[in-house]
Amino acid sequence: QVQLVESGGGLVQPGGSLRLSCAASGSIFSINTMGWYRQAPGKQREFVGNINSGGRTSYAGSVKARFTISRDNANNTAYLHMNSLKPEDTAVYYCNIYSGGLYWGQGTQVTVSS
Repeated sequence: QVQLVESGGGLVQPGGSLRLSCAASGSIFSINTMGWYRQAPGKQREFVGNINSGGRTSYAGSVKARFTISRDNANNTAYLHMNSLKPEDTAVYYCNIYSGGLYWGQGTQVTVSS
């Protein structure tokens, strides 16, 4: 079993920045991929980006120039660095990890509003 805990969400003004964290614990394989998704009210959950244990990243086109994913393999933690935030980035942000199975965190709310 793997547990994921996200943190770092909150209220930010348009143009601002936030950093989300996702800490994984439990039975984690050394080779894994950690990802970020988001779900806005009334919309389906959508892919934001991911990072594998080698540090290779992939991003959705809507965030590619503004968001960066990094990770600390020693602590099984992934980060989502969000810059130039827009109101349309408002959503619950979830992290997941594929490590012998797919596991999800509980989500953290990000609200971009003036």
